[in-house]
Amino acid sequence: MNLPDYFLADLPREATLSAAMLAEACRALKHNRERFLAHRSTNNLIGVLSQVASHWLESSNPFRQLALDRGPAETRFSRPILARGLDAFFKPLTSEGFRALLEQEFGHPHRLDKMVSSDPEAAANRAAIATPPEFLVHIAAGNLPNPTWLGMVFGLLLRSAQFVKCARGAAFLPRLLAHSIYDADPKLGACLEIAEWRGGDEPLEGAIFGEADCVTATGSDETLAAIRRRLPASARFVGYGHRVSFAFVAGNVLGGLAGHRVVTRAAADVTAWDQLGCMSPHVIYIQTGGALAPEAFAANLATELTERERSEPRGNLPVEAAAAIASRRSFYEVRAAHSPDTLLWRSPQSTAWTVVFEADPRFQASCLNRFVYVKGVASLGEALRHSESVRGKVSTVGLAATEDLAQDLATELARWGVTRVCPLGQMQSPPLTWRHDGRPALGDLVTWTDWEME
Repeated sequence: MNLPDYFLADLPREATLSAAMLAEACRALKHNRERFLAHRSTNNLIGVLSQVASHWLESSNPFRQLALDRGPAETRFSRPILARGLDAFFKPLTSEGFRALLEQEFGHPHRLDKMVSSDPEAAANRAAIATPPEFLVHIAAGNLPNPTWLGMVFGLLLRSAQFVKCARGAAFLPRLLAHSIYDADPKLGACLEIAEWRGGDEPLEGAIFGEADCVTATGSDETLAAIRRRLPASARFVGYGHRVSFAFVAGNVLGGLAGHRVVTRAAADVTAWDQLGCMSPHVIYIQTGGALAPEAFAANLATELTERERSEPRGNLPVEAAAAIASRRSFYEVRAAHSPDTLLWRSPQSTAWTVVFEADPRFQASCLNRFVYVKGVASLGEALRHSESVRGKVSTVGLAATEDLAQDLATELARWGVTRVCPLGQMQSPPLTWRHDGRPALGDLVTWTDWEME
C-alpha cells in the first residue's frame, strides 16, 4: 500500500518546509473546518471515529497491515508489540466509550451541539454549551504514538482543525491514523495536517503558534516551559510533562496460582510499548511477609520476561540506548558480586530485559527498554516514603491487592498525589475516560457559556 501525498509528512524526507508553507496550511485547515467540520453533529463524528477504530482492529485493514509490516523499521517496536499496542488503543474507541467520555467531561453527551441542561442545571433553570478551539496545535513527543493518536481523535470529536507537529522521524504512525480518517471521510481528513521537524525550529513553530487558539504539548518540563514562553497571550496551553510510574503488590496476593498471575501481569506492564511510556513501571514494590519474597518475585519475573521475549520480542535499540543498559548492568553486576542485598537477572547475549532486586527501597529511575527494579517494603506507606523524590511526578501506580484492601490503598495513593491507580497488568492501557495527569481530557480544551433562563 502506497500512501498518497495528503499531508506534509508524506513529502520526501529531503523536502524543505518553510514558515510561509506552514502558515498557508494553517489557513487552509481553518477554512476546511468551517466548511466540513464545525457544523457536524456529535453523533456523526462519533460514528466516523468509532468506525475508523473498528477497522483498525481488523487483521485485513490495510492501514493496520502497513503499521505492522513497516512499523518495526520505522518505530523500533517489534511486530507483536505494535499489534498489542494497536489493540489496546483502538478497542475502547466505541460509540459507547465516546458517549461515556462526553457524559463524564460535560455532564451531557450533546454539550458540544447546543445549549443543554443536566438534571441539576434544569432544576436551576440553567443551560450551557461547551465551545472548542477553532484551531488546535499538537506538539507530539517521539517515544509513543498513543498521546498523539488520542489528541487527534479528541480534536476531531471537539470539531477543531488540527496541526500535529511530530518529532523528527516519528510521524509514521500518526500519518497512518490521519490517512485512515481521510479514507473513511475525506472532508474530515482535510481538517488535519501532519508534519515533522526537529524541535526548536523557531520560524516553523512560530508560524503555527501564531495561528493557534490552543496548543497541547508532550515532552520534558524544559520543553514545555520553552513552548509556553513563545505562545501568544491569546493561546491556551495544555502541557504534559515528565512523569514516572511504579507498581505495588500486596503480600496477600502472592500465594499459589494468584501469585503467578501477578507476576504475569507485571511482565505485561514491563513489556507493553517496551516500557517506554510514562505509565510504564520503573519499580515494582513487593510487600514483605507474603507467600513470595521480593527476591523470589524478581526471579519469577525474570523467567516470565524470558518467555515474553520469545512471544513479544523487544524492538531493536539505537546504540546509545543499548550502551546505557550495558553500563547500568555492569554497575549492578559488581554490586551483586559483593553484596547479598543486590541480585541481577539478565537476558543472555542481549540487552532484551533486565531485573534488578535491591534491598534499598528508595525509588530508582530505570533506563527503560525492559529494565525494571524489584524492591521489598513492609507497607505501601514505606514505598511512598521512599518515593518522595518523585512525588508530584507519578502518573500511574499499578496495584495488585485483595478487594478488601484495594480501596484503602488507592485512597492512600490519591492523597499522596498519584493521579491514576489501576490493576497491575493494565498500566499502559488506560480507559478512554482517563483523566490525563489528573486533568479533564476534553474539559481543558473548551470554553463554557452558561445560559441563565427566566
